[in-house]
Order: sequence, then structure tokens, then C-alpha cells
Amino acid sequence: MSGEGERPGLRERKKQETRIALSWAAIRLSVERGFDNVRVEDIAAAAGVAPRTFNNYFSSKGEAIAARHLDRTRLIAQELRRRPASEPLWEAVKIAILTQFAMGERYGDAQPDQQWQDGVRLMVGEPALQGEMLRASAVAEAELAAAIAERTGTDVARDLYPRLVAGAAGAAIRVAVDHFLRSDPPVSIRPLLEEALDRLAAGLPQP
Repeated sequence: MSGEGERPGLRERKKQETRIALSWAAIRLSVERGFDNVRVEDIAAAAGVAPRTFNNYFSSKGEAIAARHLDRTRLIAQELRRRPASEPLWEAVKIAILTQFAMGERYGDAQPDQQWQDGVRLMVGEPALQGEMLRASAVAEAELAAAIAERTGTDVARDLYPRLVAGAAGAAIRVAVDHFLRSDPPVSIRPLLEEALDRLAAGLPQP
């Protein structure tokens, strides 16, 4: 069914699918052509929607690209809430992060593609995108901090701890992804994430 008879849950799922399709189209086209050579019309066409539909979801192609980072962190927070209460915090955080990166279209254990890595590295270096990524990171870390506060019985408004853990986890992800994008020859991101998070859990001892 469609229109008024369509269930709210189905409509929301379709909206989320369109949002994801637009975001991935923005990333793929920017990697292939260069950030400045991609128009909103190109992104909409690649996702199979009208240009005005793009504007219902995002205010710019930079926001569309940054949305993947924000969505992934939201899913990490959801996964963290599902982890057993008896599991140590950093172990639960690591599993939640690795689970979501394993599900990514360009991550996981497979050998990465050098051309894709080079294109992403150039894309994320674009000044027009960096501001959007910073805004997305702030929202993402706030959501992760809320999940950590629930798990640890702390207050995200009064206690440093949940925000500190979320910020540290976010920094570990950023460093691992940056290393992943700069690796020559290409390497899998999973061991980089594991090493970064294990070092945090151990208190960052001097090598």
C-alpha cells in the first residue's frame, strides 16, 4: 500500500533508505569525480530521486557525505546499548565499533581498494566538507556519550566520564580511519581499530 494507507513504520524506513542512498551517492560521485565536480542534481540522479528530494534531506552535498559518519556513530551507540551489562565497558565499546565498521560497504576485513582510498582521502581534505564533518562528529559523540552514561550510571550533563570516553573513542576511530586512508600498500581497517581501542583501554602506555 502507499499514500494514506501506508504504515508509519514503512514510510520512515523508506525515508531512511532514501537518505542513505543520497549519502552514499554523494560519497561515491565525489570519490570518482572530485568533490567540486559533483552537483546536487548528479547526486539525486544517482540515487534515483528528484533534486528537490535531496533538499528535503540535506542542505548541501557536504552534509550528505558527513551523514554517513553520523549514522554510523548512532548505530554504534545503539549496538553499545545492546551489549551485555556484565561486559567491561571498553570491550563493549570496541565490539560495538567493530560491528558497525564490519557492516560498512567499504570496510570490514576485505583488502581495500587503493583507488577508493585515494579518492576518499582527497575528498575528506576538502575545506567545504571539513566543517560538516566537525558538526557531525560533535552530534555523534554526544549520542555515544549518552549511551555510555546509561551503561555506567553517570550523568552526561554533570560527569566528565561519559563525554571523555566518547571523545576518546571518536578520536581512536578518526586516527584509525586516517591511517587506513594513508596506508600504502592498503591494509584492512579492523586491526587498526582494534589496536587503537586496545591502547585506549590499557591507558595508552608508552610503546
